[in-house]
Amino acid sequence: MIFDSNGSTTVVFQEKTTLSTFLQNLNDAYPKLKNEHIVVNLFSFSNLTSDDVLEFLQLSDNHKKNNKSFVLVTDKVSYDDVPDTICVVPTLQEAHDIIEMEEIERDLEL
Repeated sequence: MIFDSNGSTTVVFQEKTTLSTFLQNLNDAYPKLKNEHIVVNLFSFSNLTSDDVLEFLQLSDNHKKNNKSFVLVTDKVSYDDVPDTICVVPTLQEAHDIIEMEEIERDLEL
């Protein structure tokens, strides 16, 4: 698992693994990441489905309860194909933009 930290945001990705292994590794590493905004880069998974994305829902919900952002990045699944409770965007730049917008909303208590 590869972690790319920049300020209060960490981008997480891993190559050459299964989604279930990746998710398990992410859950194992979560205690080190729980105080960061998390961007999960899923570009290494070529056959990703909306059901696969939903595997991250519990982790996303728990992370958002701590007033931190959790964003999945993939161009294989549209945000229209998943519930609004999980954030999916097609590019890393959009993930960073979402985090910035969510930080502003939290600062304004919206």
